[in-house]
Amino acid sequence: MLLNASGCLDALVAPDVARQLDGFVTKTITPLPREGNAPVRIAETAHGMLNAIGLANPGRARFLDETLPRLAGILDIPIWVSVGGFRAEDYAQTCASLGRDGVAAIELNLSCPNVDEAADGAAEIVAACRAATPLPLYAKLSAAHPDVAAVARAVAEAGADGLALINTLRGASLDPRTLRPVLARTTGGLSGPSLKPVALAAVHACYAAAGLPIVGMGGVTTGQDALELIACGARHVALGTILFSDPDAPARIRAELAEAAKRAGVASPDDVYGFAHDPEKSPHTRRKVTA
Repeated sequence: MLLNASGCLDALVAPDVARQLDGFVTKTITPLPREGNAPVRIAETAHGMLNAIGLANPGRARFLDETLPRLAGILDIPIWVSVGGFRAEDYAQTCASLGRDGVAAIELNLSCPNVDEAADGAAEIVAACRAATPLPLYAKLSAAHPDVAAVARAVAEAGADGLALINTLRGASLDPRTLRPVLARTTGGLSGPSLKPVALAAVHACYAAAGLPIVGMGGVTTGQDALELIACGARHVALGTILFSDPDAPARIRAELAEAAKRAGVASPDDVYGFAHDPEKSPHTRRKVTA
């Protein structure tokens, strides 16, 4: 399944891009409206971009009354809602309100700077949400945590149905003339191609640690990138920064993914699932043994 990374695509503005995907993930929704951070909030880097949007969103009530019905009316693909907050109760209340309008799954944004990313904190949020909704819960984690595999185990034990890996990593960019930070709040979340090795490592570690379905994301610009995430243990792949520069990326990457699978010697991308954990699974290894 190809998805978008939360916040990287507005389906109401670009529905034709969203329809190229197998599922659409909303911007993160918080209980109250948020205007986000002051500009400048976006900065390009040599190998990606920094964003310091600050979870700008219309708030839970307006999202439920206006945005979600509009999305359901124009999209014929599953809708995943990204949920954020500042305490477990915030998350749980929003999750409890989402049992309508065909919501397929909930992504819990546990990796913004305002959320405690310690394993106990993440598990507490997931447990509260698990008690509030029967919908599938995917915990979005940050590779910035010193032991993301431990967090993955904790949220799995708390009732998460899956994981989303990874979110952006904190970075900064300076104006080459003034040598001052480009972003108004100095730091922002780094995304783009430079994130791919970190994403591969996190997906690989959490696949082994938790055994949950994973949405892999971070630096995906080609079908080969997507195939490598699947080999590390991702059941699904999400596209992020590439959607800003290439609105045809979902269709292109889907076609490239099929070709990359053929080059790997398998019939389908699903056939490489978990290859990175077991060399004996590789078709190239099997051919050498047979020979």
